[in-house]
Amino acid sequence: MDNIILVAGATGDLGSRLCRHLIKNGARVRALVRAESNQKKVNDLRELGVEVIGLRFTDEEALVLACKGVSCVVSVLAGLREVIVTAQSQLLKAAVQAGVPRFIPSDFCTDFTQLQQGKNRNFDLRMEFRSVLETSNIRATSIFNGAFAYVLQYNIPLLDTKAKTITYYSGKADWRIDFTTVEDTAAFTACAALDDTAPRFLRIAGFQVSPNELEALTGRVFGEHFQLKEQGTLEQFSAYIQKLRTENPDGEHQLYPQWQQMQYLYSMFAAHHHTLDNDRYTGLSWQVAETILNEINNNKIA
Repeated sequence: MDNIILVAGATGDLGSRLCRHLIKNGARVRALVRAESNQKKVNDLRELGVEVIGLRFTDEEALVLACKGVSCVVSVLAGLREVIVTAQSQLLKAAVQAGVPRFIPSDFCTDFTQLQQGKNRNFDLRMEFRSVLETSNIRATSIFNGAFAYVLQYNIPLLDTKAKTITYYSGKADWRIDFTTVEDTAAFTACAALDDTAPRFLRIAGFQVSPNELEALTGRVFGEHFQLKEQGTLEQFSAYIQKLRTENPDGEHQLYPQWQQMQYLYSMFAAHHHTLDNDRYTGLSWQVAETILNEINNNKIA
């Protein structure tokens, strides 16, 4: 029987790349799209060979029908509570009713199982959905890829190419932070979606790099010295983030308010992968730190 993989969020960057890798690996792909989805992206999926199904997640009957015969549902949805908790719960319920054996939630981030609740609002939503998922009669696999490598091009404090600085927190100069490109995450996820023996958690990183290692790499790639800057303790940083969050209640309705972006940086220094599952599947290649920095230096990144 053909492997049919249902992808929710297929018009996004990760989702479209995932669909391409699934088809490359011989799977049949169904994609759930909303009526307001970008039509060009929908047409691109069809041209790729994806079966596109337009529906609303509130239409339980249509959602169950879309899940019929599917071997794995993969959610790459992005958003706040109405998406991560509500829409994924609707999708999960439909998958269970349709008899789908496996579900991969939209947990593509730092390993939030190592974090306390309240340290990252967007991760808290994933933790909330996790409690729903783990009480369901379905086998789940979460994929933690650390941070997406493209964030390094945005002059975040960890790597500020304008100020030529690398910021870290007390005692964390040798802390190795997990990064994976969107492309490599999609390739690995496609393999996991077709792997009936995939465990509950899979942890990957295209590269792991510490502030001290970044200092040496930037000197080699950019030909200039980047200054290492210690920025107090993580506890102080967390308290500052909470202060900003309290002062900006409108941010609760935004996906990436300033304080949430800071929470992602906090998470990079608060949790990392102690073991990696990169070698679970053959035929995959991983973009390394020096390649990414070269792309940033050349004003482009994959």
